[in-house]
Amino acid sequence: MSDDRFLDGLEVYCVGGAVRDARLGWPVYDHDWVVVGASVEDMTRRGFTPVGRDFPVFLHPVTHEEYALARTERKRGHGYTGFVVHASPEVSLEDDLARRDLTINAMAESADGTLTDPYHGQRDLAARQLRHVSPAFVEDPLRVLRTSRFLARYRGLGFAIASDTLALMRELADSGELGHLVAERVWTETEKALGEPSPEAYFTALDDCGALEVLMPELTEDRVALAAALDRLHCLPAPQADGKTDAEGAADSEIGEQRRWRWARLLEHLDGDARAALAERLKLPKAYADLARQAARTRALRLDSEVAPLTARQVLDWYDGIDVWRRDERLAPQLALLALDEPGLARLLDAAYQAAQAIAPKELLAEGFKGKALGEELDRRRQAAIAEVLADAS
Repeated sequence: MSDDRFLDGLEVYCVGGAVRDARLGWPVYDHDWVVVGASVEDMTRRGFTPVGRDFPVFLHPVTHEEYALARTERKRGHGYTGFVVHASPEVSLEDDLARRDLTINAMAESADGTLTDPYHGQRDLAARQLRHVSPAFVEDPLRVLRTSRFLARYRGLGFAIASDTLALMRELADSGELGHLVAERVWTETEKALGEPSPEAYFTALDDCGALEVLMPELTEDRVALAAALDRLHCLPAPQADGKTDAEGAADSEIGEQRRWRWARLLEHLDGDARAALAERLKLPKAYADLARQAARTRALRLDSEVAPLTARQVLDWYDGIDVWRRDERLAPQLALLALDEPGLARLLDAAYQAAQAIAPKELLAEGFKGKALGEELDRRRQAAIAEVLADAS
């Protein structure tokens, strides 16, 4: 920072996640910067571009990293947006750090490496504790989700939520403040948690404080089923090739696929009404809702197969239900899901599909079938082809 002419003379600190993760040995992907003792005019005069809507944040003229003026917050309304922000040259670094959620996020480092840690975040890092900075924690309901998400990230390092912080999370859950969170923010935190090393810890923490019943009540109606679903979050089909050649793009695609599968496995035991209610409440992206629906159908088929041998009608209905005739790329992932528990069944259904798929509609058209009759004959012949494969396997 000292060699940056745009920052020369400014009191700048690296804060938050980069300070925390560097001390944990966790990968640091970006940095947050706080500028103390400066005004909006100071920043714009140096060539920084203002981008903050709710508080003064600026983009560096060259690096385009974000630099925020030190600020304080005062609660005035409901939810995570009900704050009055005050930013001025008089706001100190300690004042800025005081508004943060957890002590491990309330540390700052100067250009020469000096650590400012007024709320003992380094001590809590060593103790593996997620602890609130102050009682003002309860002013922002989003902190319930953020704390749970940090647990999902660091559970493998031995972290736990401090008991007094969990008590404040329960207080927030009981207060009705969670109801003021917009669906998009709830889903943003949830989607991030699905990509963390221990996603089950996110949902367990929300359940422990009573927030899961408020935000996703469908998941709490059957505790035994919920426990089993959380166990499934690490039991996923192998990633499917999607034709990407760019390494970074392929990695992003795999992360997205992992998140979608974890969500699908969490919901696959729910009935259609419950899944639809969750999708509507959280305003789920269509890809998440669709995969959850497909996984639920696959689970139902597997459970049916455990009761009695599958019929050709059941198998054809499954193909139709996941729309493999128009979207054949959907079959392989669902077969891979089946193979986790019933590899023999997965192979059988693959063979049955190959037989049914070989029946081409254009051949039926050539035979004179049209309209409704064409659809009925195609269904009949596909079912017969499936029945033959099932009979040969029995």
